[in-house]
Amino acid sequence: ILFQYLVAAVLSKSRPTNYKMQTAGKSLEEALTSAKNEERLTVGVYESAQIMNDDPDSVAFCVLATDEGHEWDIALQIHFTLIQAFCFDNDINIVRVNDIQRLAEIVGSDESGEPQDAHCILITNTTESSWEDPALEKLNLFCEENQRLNEWVPAVSLCES
Repeated sequence: ILFQYLVAAVLSKSRPTNYKMQTAGKSLEEALTSAKNEERLTVGVYESAQIMNDDPDSVAFCVLATDEGHEWDIALQIHFTLIQAFCFDNDINIVRVNDIQRLAEIVGSDESGEPQDAHCILITNTTESSWEDPALEKLNLFCEENQRLNEWVPAVSLCES
């Protein structure tokens, strides 16, 4: 019985839980809000691809988002695959969010008032202080923990507004 308890304890610590996903979700929301306020946010698949091409060293974190309506969008999935490959090659942590509407609420609208394309969001570093964002540090630790479990693009649950 002691052995079974020890195995269960080890497994429970080594697997991501809903609590960890929600905690990461809170950290993601904080990091996105901070980056938005500091104008370090790039929103949109094409805009993100441009930043990755022009200044890959400025990218600190990547968020991919989809919902049931876009799961079968082949073009979007191809973009996601290319973005993931770029992130892996450049040691950029990446998470997946399944609530694109909530994500769009967090990042807000563009200059015209239209909701932004929140399928891909980059947090960039334009100053040295942005590397010390505590919420971003928590997200990076969450990603590293999941990578040790061979989950390279972990899912994050956002809190309801």
